[in-house]
Amino acid sequence: MALHNDDAPSPWVVRFAGLIPAGEVLDLACGRGRHARLLAALGHPVLAVDRDGVALSGLGDGTIRTLQFDLESSLAAEGADWPLQPGRFAGIVVTNYLYRPLLEPLVAALAPDGVLIYETFARGNERYGKPSNPAFLLMPDELLELARSAAPQALQIVAFEQGQLTGPKPAMVQRICAVRPDSLGRGPASARI
Repeated sequence: MALHNDDAPSPWVVRFAGLIPAGEVLDLACGRGRHARLLAALGHPVLAVDRDGVALSGLGDGTIRTLQFDLESSLAAEGADWPLQPGRFAGIVVTNYLYRPLLEPLVAALAPDGVLIYETFARGNERYGKPSNPAFLLMPDELLELARSAAPQALQIVAFEQGQLTGPKPAMVQRICAVRPDSLGRGPASARI
């Protein structure tokens, strides 16, 4: 596995973005918006959420709506701006971000047939630098278990990887692409084998 650069979309996200059905997509902790731009180019209306207003400043246009929002400090105060409403998003993309109290609301925010694409650092990354705090590193199989335990029905796992990236900067990561089944228990037709 190779690590992507900070301006190009993650190869993991690029690989699975085409599975996202029509509808609004959330790019959570979007930074400067490399994935928001990719998703908008694929024809999706995108909600790009980050707490850094400067990073968001170059993103807003007709297909990308930005929301400066600190999900971590606002978790207990779900209000009108709270983006993680159940069943809202056709797709959710998260990279290089982990705040465990958001994991279940994040999965619940997927619409039927919605696709979750998640990629972040895992235990063992402390050998290579930051992040090194265990609060920001996934435990082995943690994303896999999240998908399997999703309520009211487990997500359909399309792909899962965990392990060491080799370059340009070594890192330990975990990645998943999973689909919320529709009312008949199926994911999107493009994800079915």
